[in-house]
Formats: sequence, C-alpha cells, structure tokens
Amino acid sequence: MCIMKKPIVAVVGRPNVGKSTFFNKVVGKRISIVKDEPGVTRDRIYADAEWLNYKFWLVDTGGIDIHEMTEVNKNILNQVQIAMELADVIIMLTDGMCGLTAQDEEVAKLLKKTGKPVVLAVNKCDDGTEDSIYEFYALGLGDPYPISSEHSKGVGDLLDKVVSYFDKAIEEDSDPSKIKIAIVGKPNAGKSSITNRILGESRMVVSNVAGTTRDAIDTPFVYDGRDCILIDTAGIRRKRSIELESVESYSVLRSMEAIRRADVVAIVFDASEELSDQDIRIAGYVHEQGKPSVVIVNKWDLVAKDEYTINFYKEKLQKELAFMDYHIPVFVSALSGQRLNTIMPNIIKAYENANKRTSTSILNEILQDAVAISQPPSKYGRRLKFYFMSQTATNPPTFTIQANDSSIVHFSYQRYLENCLRRNIDFSGTPIKLEFVDKKDK
Repeated sequence: MCIMKKPIVAVVGRPNVGKSTFFNKVVGKRISIVKDEPGVTRDRIYADAEWLNYKFWLVDTGGIDIHEMTEVNKNILNQVQIAMELADVIIMLTDGMCGLTAQDEEVAKLLKKTGKPVVLAVNKCDDGTEDSIYEFYALGLGDPYPISSEHSKGVGDLLDKVVSYFDKAIEEDSDPSKIKIAIVGKPNAGKSSITNRILGESRMVVSNVAGTTRDAIDTPFVYDGRDCILIDTAGIRRKRSIELESVESYSVLRSMEAIRRADVVAIVFDASEELSDQDIRIAGYVHEQGKPSVVIVNKWDLVAKDEYTINFYKEKLQKELAFMDYHIPVFVSALSGQRLNTIMPNIIKAYENANKRTSTSILNEILQDAVAISQPPSKYGRRLKFYFMSQTATNPPTFTIQANDSSIVHFSYQRYLENCLRRNIDFSGTPIKLEFVDKKDK
C-alpha cells in the first residue's frame, strides 16, 4: 500500500494581485494580512487546506518584483524560490483588471524553469471581465483560469485543476513493517548527533550552528531485526525568530509534515537550557497529532547533578507537559554516548503501546470497576450510565463507550476513565482517545 505525501501548493505572483485574499479564501481563515498595497506579505505563510477530500499545504508568498531589486525584494524573491523548490504544484496569480504586465512575464519565466506543474489564475475577474484572460495565453503556461478571490468565483474550477496533479506527487513507502521515527526539536538541541549515534555512522552534517539540517532526511536502518526509517528534521523555531532570507521557515513546514507521517516521534530537549515555550509547543503539536512519543533530554552531561537532580527534572517535565503526562523521558548525552542505548528500546515500547489491542472483556471489567468506585455524575437530573466499551482503533488506541446520553459526559470523568485504563494497561508513551456514543434502541 502507498500513501500520498501531503502535497504543497505555492501561490506566487507579482505584488498586489490578490494572493493573500485567495489564500484566505481557500484556507477559510483570515491568516494572511490583506491590504491594497504591494509588498504586505513579505514572509511565507502556510496553512492546512482541503479540496475534494484532498488535504494539502497551501503556501502564500510575497510579491515578486524583479524590476526593483531592493534588499527587501531580494529577500522576498529568495523565499519565493524556496517555495517553488518545495512545492508539488504552483499557482501563478495575475491581475485581470491590470492586464498582462512585464512583471508577469518575468514571473512566468521563473516558473517554467522549475519544471513543476503550474496552474495560471487570472484574479479580479468579476462579472463581464472574463474576456481579459485571453492575453495571458502569451505567458505559455496553458489555459488561464478566470477567478474572483473576493467573491469566490471560479476558485472551485481552479482547485479542481490543482488537485488533478496530486496523483503524480511523490509517493512514500508506507510498508507497515517499517517503523517511521521522526526526530524533532528546536535547532541545536542535538537531533542530528542522536541520529548519527542511533545509526552508528555519521550520515548527517553535524555542526554547532543552529539549523544545519535544512530538510527532513529519511534513513532506513534495522534495529533488533525490525525495519525502521529514521527521519531527521530541521529545528523548529518560533516564526519571529526566523529571518526573511532564511530557509528555516520552510524547514518548519517539513518538520511538521515529518511528524504527521511518522509512526512514533522522538522529541529532543536541551538539558543545558531551560524548557522553553517552543519546546512545549513542539510537544503539543506531537500530542495533537495523536503520535506516540519519547522525550529525549539531551546534553545531560552538561547538567550539574546530585542524587535528586533527575527526579527534579522529571517532576518539571511532568508539570510542563501535563497535557501529555504519558510521555517516556530518556536522559542522554549524544556527545559522550551516555544512556543512548535506552533510546531505541523506549521508542519501540511507545510504538508497540500505540498499536496495542485489548480484549473487550478486559475493557468492560475495567469500566465496571471504575464506575463502582466512582459513579458518573448526573446532569439536568439525568444520571449518566455506561453499557459497553470496545477498542475501535490503534495508533492512537481509541475506545468507544456506549452510554445512555453521551452529551452529559464531563471532561473530568472522561479523564478519570482514561486514568483507570492507564492504571490497568501499559499505554506509556502514547495518547489514548475515548469516544462516547449513545446506545441505539433496538
């Protein structure tokens, strides 16, 4: 079986043709700043989008102005070129009200050099202005699609054409016998050094300069007779920490995608630094994606220690990562090799726990005991009753509970049931999901 990688669609064009308005319309949120002046979008902005059940990344870019090469415009051009390199499909947006310009012709020349599928859109084609599209055939990019981003006119036809190219996107080997392991974290936390240690050879470029690894790199290897794929990713940084001319903001996109397609994620923290909001944000993204994970606390050799240090740090992790209190902490030093042999066994443990199946009889025994110890609360004078629990999915383990009225299940009681499951079954390293449904009358 092959699963499509999530395609990337880049929206490019000269300044002020309506790229951000188009982006916001497709994404369904007001993410890009929209103003009637050129050069407002200077950084790359990306978001989830979906059309006809196809999910993809939509990327907004700054306007390309080759004729006036200021320092800002050079930075924007560099960003757009990165976007084009990473994109699977490119949408070139033009302005039907202004007509074909020399700047449009320069943009088209850049796009032709990429060899990527390009869909030409002529924006601001409101009622009665569709005839303005014909001059755009001169760009040599095929049929132009007349649209009005502001009024959603023609956008559907344009997206139909865009997603038609997705079947030709690069496919990834998703053999279930191969465990895909993503290694993520802030720049310079030691991800590549840990990767090298796991692989037993220096396959990554390791440097003290943050952000050396620019993309997600897949490396197959065998551990304890099991086929694995290690995905080393570029460091994830806060957006405001990324300079305009840097390629790191696109490395964030690749890192997020690596998390999505991984079977298990290793989150690397730097023990020599305080746990930051960004560390927690990265862990939160892994949790939101429902991925099993191991928290690797690297550079442990740099920490001044006594007999209480490791317990203190574990308590701090438990507090800061309360939303994923199931995490497995591993304290290592990639430099000295300290405890590195504990990483893979814990990664495999988290993976196996995420794919664990539990019999229905055991689950219902746990449910009955939980209810006997603490009765479900009532609401609006109605007592909540549970009838049956079964496991309906793995990775993450998902359990469906039949109730008389699922609408009155309180979060606190749901959390209580999750804790009861974890006390009886080892689900360390993986999130679990509880779903409540109303019992159907016969």
